[in-house]
Amino acid sequence: MLYNNYWKVLYISAYNLLKDKEVCEEIIQDVFIDIWNKRKELEIKVSLKSYLYACVRYKVFSQFRTNKITRVELLEELDKRLQYTTPETKMMHQELKQHINIVVESLPEKCKRVYKLSRNEQLSHKEIADQLGISTKTVENHITNALRVLRASLGEALFIALFLNF
Repeated sequence: MLYNNYWKVLYISAYNLLKDKEVCEEIIQDVFIDIWNKRKELEIKVSLKSYLYACVRYKVFSQFRTNKITRVELLEELDKRLQYTTPETKMMHQELKQHINIVVESLPEKCKRVYKLSRNEQLSHKEIADQLGISTKTVENHITNALRVLRASLGEALFIALFLNF
């Protein structure tokens, strides 16, 4: 039943990124097999649909990595392909952004400020350190802690999907 409800939208999402019918079919099948195999210990902290999309995006990323596409090429290509998102994908992105914002706002003040300067303002570690009067190592520690909290809150597959999309 789960498969029947979601396979088509997940396939379309994967196909929009990969443009390879057979690989997309394998990815969708692998996602559902993984969920079945981990069903007893699986804890989904967002909507099921968002989780499934994230799993598919993670598998797509793994496919790109397996084919030795560089990160820059991958991100440029994903950016182009994501321009043609579906209403469901847009809704999922909004839900994920909202969840990220809630998690980021819950960070300790200094950690939150460093994270926002890094991700929102696109400042380098050195620029952040200079602006806040702290060491670059402290900046790295704050970013590492923020990412650790996000990863724990969102789950690994979803975290990687967000890295790819935002």
